Amino acid sequence: MESTEKFSRGTLTAMVVGSMVGAGIFSLPARFGAATGPFGAIVAWLVAGGGMLMLAFVFQSLAVRKPDLDSGIFAYAQAGFGNFLGFAAAFGFWAGTCLGNTTYFILIKSTLGAFFPIFGDGNTPAAVIVSSIVLWAVHFMILRGIKEAAFINQVVTVAKILPIFVFIVIMAFAFKADLFAASFWGGGDYSGAEIFNQVRSTMLVTVFVFIGIEGASVYSRYAKRREDVGWATVMGFIGVLCLLVLVTLLPYAVMQRAELAGLRQPSMAGALAFVVGPWGLKFVSAGLIISVLGAYLAWSLLAAEVLYAASKYGLMPKWLGHENRHQVPDVALWVTNILVQVFLILTMFARYAFDLTLDMTSAMTLIPYVLVSAYALKLALTRETYAPGSKDLGRDMTWAAIATVYTIFMLWAGGLKFVLLSCILFAPGALLFVFARREQGQAVFTTAEKGLFGLVAAGAVVGVYALVTGLIAV
Repeated sequence: MESTEKFSRGTLTAMVVGSMVGAGIFSLPARFGAATGPFGAIVAWLVAGGGMLMLAFVFQSLAVRKPDLDSGIFAYAQAGFGNFLGFAAAFGFWAGTCLGNTTYFILIKSTLGAFFPIFGDGNTPAAVIVSSIVLWAVHFMILRGIKEAAFINQVVTVAKILPIFVFIVIMAFAFKADLFAASFWGGGDYSGAEIFNQVRSTMLVTVFVFIGIEGASVYSRYAKRREDVGWATVMGFIGVLCLLVLVTLLPYAVMQRAELAGLRQPSMAGALAFVVGPWGLKFVSAGLIISVLGAYLAWSLLAAEVLYAASKYGLMPKWLGHENRHQVPDVALWVTNILVQVFLILTMFARYAFDLTLDMTSAMTLIPYVLVSAYALKLALTRETYAPGSKDLGRDMTWAAIATVYTIFMLWAGGLKFVLLSCILFAPGALLFVFARREQGQAVFTTAEKGLFGLVAAGAVVGVYALVTGLIAV
């Protein structure tokens, strides 16, 4: 690829911001209102922000220390822990992205459902049909060229930030200190244990709103300069974190916690309408649709890129590495959107489709995050890429250790339910890895990998049993 086709620092930053700012931020007032008060929310963002900042630093460090590893979200896992875990990172990120795109469609139709009841909560037959039309329209637009799609993402990123800024400014002017103080402890005098449980219940939604932090890393092969990848990751993260904290905390100062918890999604629209009247609902709803379509575009690019790159690393079948004449990984894009279509159809049978797909997206994406963090920690512990007496060693080891502990904690905090549901996707998905290894004439699993796959298969069996018997409700 010529240098003129490379992504600039601004484009990479827009990919990060565009990937993170999507459906999640518009759902925060009700999700946090139902879980905790301002104090719990502050603690949650300190934990999530601190942990994700360390993960951003990890991506920044690895981009410089391992410049040969493009599409780092899985390449790092493969380099550190072997082919099967490299595949697991690629598949987890890809499937999580497909679930995330499904979440976007649900929220768009749920938003329209406030004006057109036929769309309900976003998972009615009419909602699925309209979502499917949009899905394939965007699909064919992307097939015309990845560069054009990236440019559109930059434009949409700017457009969708505007209603969020307007929301923050209006909420700030309507701020009532006494109302904020009354709900500070969540409406009661809670113990430390109860605050911990409140914070834990917000963990998966905080992961969801940060997914996309790896956007620049996934597109590292397009970067004009390698150091731009790390800069875009960190600066994009810091900007989005500020927006998330303000959108979460300010509504506590204009509505009671119980009122926040009862808002229809997208709850940001309901909170603004409470202050300014009906036009607030329409304004935020319009902003949400722009935001979600933009984020969907970014995530579609990310998902196809991961499948494409994984095939080049020998972790996926070779046919997923095909590009059309516009240099778009067309086969990977087809597979991605077919899976999104399947998920859309399945949402009609889920009672709480939005919350389920949001939490599943977080659980699936945490798996590659754990592996990336652990790889950075392994590099620091083994001193690989570090010169004797390097001043960066202690710093990088600290970042990687915190990021590893944080991502493992998040996976645990989300609950066993989502781990088992993830296994249901991973077990059949491993067939792609089997096909790829046989194409290369290689043994499919090492001895250790056989044990890992056995655990995944066992988890899938338990998960299916729990679904059938009603132990896990969706």
